Amino acid sequence: MSIRPFRDIKRRKTREIRVGKVKVGANNPISVQSMTNTLTTDIKATIKQINEIAAEGADIVRVSCPDESSSKALKEIIKHVDVPIVADIHFHYKRAIEAAKNGASCLRINPGNIGNINKVKEVIKAAKDYNCSIRVGVNAGSLEKDILEKYKEPCPEALVESALRNIRILEDENFYDLKISVKSSDVFLSIEAYRQLSKSTDYPLHLGITEAGSFISGSIKSSIGIGTLLLDGIGDTIRISLSDNPVEEVKIGNEILKSLNLRERGVKIISCPSCARQGFKVIETVKILEEKLSHIKTPITLSVIGCVVNGPGEAAMTDVGITGGQKGNNMLYLSGIQSEKVLTKDMIEKVISEVEKKASELDNQK
Repeated sequence: MSIRPFRDIKRRKTREIRVGKVKVGANNPISVQSMTNTLTTDIKATIKQINEIAAEGADIVRVSCPDESSSKALKEIIKHVDVPIVADIHFHYKRAIEAAKNGASCLRINPGNIGNINKVKEVIKAAKDYNCSIRVGVNAGSLEKDILEKYKEPCPEALVESALRNIRILEDENFYDLKISVKSSDVFLSIEAYRQLSKSTDYPLHLGITEAGSFISGSIKSSIGIGTLLLDGIGDTIRISLSDNPVEEVKIGNEILKSLNLRERGVKIISCPSCARQGFKVIETVKILEEKLSHIKTPITLSVIGCVVNGPGEAAMTDVGITGGQKGNNMLYLSGIQSEKVLTKDMIEKVISEVEKKASELDNQK
C-alpha cells in the first residue's frame, strides 16, 4: 500500500566488496553500521551489545581494538554473534594483524597513521591471508601533517587528497577489497568531501558525520549530511555517530534509509503531531505502538492520525490505518479501505493485531 515515491534515487555506480557475508557497493542495499562502546576485553558485555545492535537492524558492527587483549578477544566474541565484525585499528599495525587472524571481516585503518610502508604491507598481507576487506578511514581531526601544512586547515580537498594517497598505498600492493570514508564533524565539509571523492574513485563509500553529538543534535546533523549525500546517489554503507547507546544509532540510520525509500524494514509509522481535534492521545499511542511493534521486520506502513482532517487520506495509502473519531469511535482502515469502528480502549490491541496479521500475510507470500 505504500505510495509510489515521487523521486527514485539513482545511486552512483561503485564496485562491490564483501564485509563478511554482507555485500557492499554496486547494486546491493545500503548497509547500516554501528560501533560498540563496551570494553572489548569485557567479552560478555561486548557480545551482548553486538547482538542488541544487530537485533535493531545493524548489518555490520565495528569493535575497537586498542590493545592486544582486545584484538585477541575477537576470537571468542565472533563465535557468539551473527554479524560481520570490523576491527577498529589506529597506530598499532600488530593489532590489525591479530584482528585479522582472530576473525574480523574488515579492518578499519588509516594507512597514514600505521607507520612505515613495511608495516602497512604486513597489514595488507594479513587482510589477504584472512580474507578481510579494509576501510580507509580519513578523518578531519587526524589528517597527515604534510597535508595539513599544505592546506592550512581541514578542508574537502585535504580529506580527498589523504583518501586518494591511502588508496594508492593499498593498490600498489594489489589490494582492492576496500571502502573509503572522509568524515568530519562539520556537515558542509563532509558533504563536499564525499562529493569530490565520489568523482575520483569507484570504491564503495562509507558515509558518516563523525562526532556528531548527542542524540537529538547528532541525529539531525547526520540526517542532513548523510541524507543529502544519499539523495545525490552517493553512499553504500552508513554509520550514525551519536554520544548515546549504539542501538539508537541503528534506529536513526534505518529511519534515514526508510524515509528515502532506500530500505524496507519493519513498521513505518505515519503519524500527526496532534492538536485539539484529536480523538485519542496520538503521541502516547504512537510511542506504545513503536515499542510493541518493534519485533516486526516485515515492511509495513501504519498511519496513526488523530482526526478526520488528514486521517482518511493518509489511511488510503497505508497497509493499516487508524483515524480518530468522536466519542471514542475511531475508524480502522485495512489496505486503504474503511474496515470498522474501534473504541479507544480497544484501539491499540486491535491495531497491533491487524499489523501482525498483515505481516504474517506478507511473509507467507514470499
